[in-house]
Amino acid sequence: MRQALETFRRLRRYTDPGSPGRDWNLTTALVMDGRAAFQLMGDWAKGEFLAAGKVPGRDFLCVPAPGTAGAFSFNIDSFAMFHLKSPDAQKAQGYLASALMGQEFQEAFNLAKGSIPARLNMKMDRFDACGKASARDFAAAAKGARLVPSISHGMAVSPALEGAIKDIVSRYWNDDRFTTAAAVKALQEAMQSKK
Repeated sequence: MRQALETFRRLRRYTDPGSPGRDWNLTTALVMDGRAAFQLMGDWAKGEFLAAGKVPGRDFLCVPAPGTAGAFSFNIDSFAMFHLKSPDAQKAQGYLASALMGQEFQEAFNLAKGSIPARLNMKMDRFDACGKASARDFAAAAKGARLVPSISHGMAVSPALEGAIKDIVSRYWNDDRFTTAAAVKALQEAMQSKK
């Protein structure tokens, strides 16, 4: 943890003064316009590049963050359905779930968003190099038990712990007086108190 935090803090020297609080899509625009060199972001940023007419492999690259080879951090778009008493309503929910997980919808949705399908049996012919590489990396990480759910998207910890982690990491990023040892201690305490 100490090494990860120290590496994280060193990245700050590569950011501009306007970066704190900037929405991710505005940072993506800086990369597209050549005013920023790179962005550490999920595959939804690729959707912004595609919407702007940018081509993977020519105008931008998709690569794992340094030091993360073999791991795959994931976030899942989710749909919740309430338990309904009406058999017709339940049947309609089944149709909706079937449509959402259908190959046609999975392909159309993920091609537009820039993500990869939730289905593992999808043909990737229409996907670009970034999508194909991401799907291969996901499958390899799944086989090696190296899939990592996203903390920052509510996939891995409780909302209270997620908030505490974000607060500590943000303070560490923004306040040089907040030492690495103090950040590690604060994270340990948060994890003990917010189980």
